[in-house]
Amino acid sequence: MTVKTLIASLTQQEDLNFLLTNRIPRAAITRFMGWFSKIENSLIRDLSIGCWKLFSDLDLSEAKETHFKSLHDCFTRELRPGLRPFDSDPAIVASPSDGIIGAHGTIQDGELYQIKGAPYSLRDLVADPAVVETHRNGRFVTLRLTSSMYHRFHAPADLTMEQVSLIHGDTWNVNPIALKRVERLFCKNERAVIRTHLASGEKFTIVPVAAILVASVRLHALDRVLNAQTERPLVFPCSASARKGEELGWFEHGSTIIMLAPADFEFCDNVIEGARIRAGEELWRKRVG
Repeated sequence: MTVKTLIASLTQQEDLNFLLTNRIPRAAITRFMGWFSKIENSLIRDLSIGCWKLFSDLDLSEAKETHFKSLHDCFTRELRPGLRPFDSDPAIVASPSDGIIGAHGTIQDGELYQIKGAPYSLRDLVADPAVVETHRNGRFVTLRLTSSMYHRFHAPADLTMEQVSLIHGDTWNVNPIALKRVERLFCKNERAVIRTHLASGEKFTIVPVAAILVASVRLHALDRVLNAQTERPLVFPCSASARKGEELGWFEHGSTIIMLAPADFEFCDNVIEGARIRAGEELWRKRVG
């Protein structure tokens, strides 16, 4: 048995996994990781990336650059051009990021769920009555980014960003083990609420949710990083247009994106819980008739 397979078998034990990733000083470790990952030292960089590979399926073969200044530089890496083409059909709303498809379905009078049998309130998630009314009986999908994935996210369609709100919170792990054990987890973690409308007029909302080791999101439209140190006011008016596939920003490590759509959009056939999806692949299609 290799070191990597031994580590994998240990971390798959639910009690141990939950203990190691949640029953620790989450906020302090996340702040430390934010500082540590930006150290530009070749020895620290190489040891950190080597350790990261032991705990994940990290594959850097798609990276645009092969030399990284720091662990953070590796986490937020760009890909070589053309590796994430976006579906050109204007009726398709594409996945904004790489990810694993989690809970998805219809929002029932403002209620959605993080896993089967674990509901949470849209109002608790977004803290914005206008967004709640917009998506009260709409659609939602949860995309989980693992630590080794490409961490940048893109416009899922031609759109305009109207407003960004930051909601301060915790940094629970967002893996399936934690989702089974922590009620309303997404409503407890640090998160942003990005209100947008498509070029065709429909309102979409993108909710990047932070997690342990990652509590920062960089948004190009605001030209700033949002995290636990961001001071009030936490609502940022915005009027930035983006073409389908254009980069909107990145997570600093990995986390979750919850997408909220109107009721007249339906899921494409490839949207299956547990399936991997890449940025640019079809996610929703506007219902005809």
